[in-house]
Amino acid sequence: MKELPAVAILAGGLAKRLRPITEVIPKSLVEVDGRPFIFHQLGQLKTEGITRVVCCVGYKGEMIESVVGDGGAFGVHVSYSYDGEKLLGTGGAIKKAIKKLSPDFYILYGDSYLQVSYKRVNDKFCREDKKGILTVFRNENTWDLSNVYYRDKQIIAYGKKNRIPEMAYIDYGLSLLKSEVFEGYPEDEEFDLADVYEKLVGEKQLVGFEVTERFYEIGSLKGLKELEAFIKSRKQI
Repeated sequence: MKELPAVAILAGGLAKRLRPITEVIPKSLVEVDGRPFIFHQLGQLKTEGITRVVCCVGYKGEMIESVVGDGGAFGVHVSYSYDGEKLLGTGGAIKKAIKKLSPDFYILYGDSYLQVSYKRVNDKFCREDKKGILTVFRNENTWDLSNVYYRDKQIIAYGKKNRIPEMAYIDYGLSLLKSEVFEGYPEDEEFDLADVYEKLVGEKQLVGFEVTERFYEIGSLKGLKELEAFIKSRKQI
């Protein structure tokens, strides 16, 4: 089986909504069911057939590297890309890590726990011959504010700031992009991944992949409790 692309995990943010927990540790190391959250993510990635991971780290990133190491304990190879003296945002962090990634690569939010087939996402990406694919979920503003207008299997609009009523879907938390997408973006400067997605939508270069299972996230205390309950429930099956 052809090796799947590398995964960039965006794990550099300050995680202010999880304070005071994240005053002493980064979000990726917040415990979920007795284990650091990133352990759950890496376990999922291994199960999905991923072999290479690049952690894009900033705030207390050294702690993540100290705990996770080279990923050998999880059966994946993990390397690290540090923002540097200032946080670079989701887009800037990917730009900084680009040389460590494969020509095509997945982007996974550092607080997302997803139920999705990485192979199926990659298969569709290869068939569509576009610059990017974004997983989307029909959210109807339920778990968070919807930010994607998705119709007839096409992403019509994407926006976290300029939302429109037709946005019934949400960015699920996983994308797969060609590295060329980041050409022309500044080095070592802060910018948002949302701006990259909006540009791709305008160029009709971002295809959608609809997921029907809800996402979980640890970006808030409420999300953290929901994920812990979900993981515990799966153990009882």
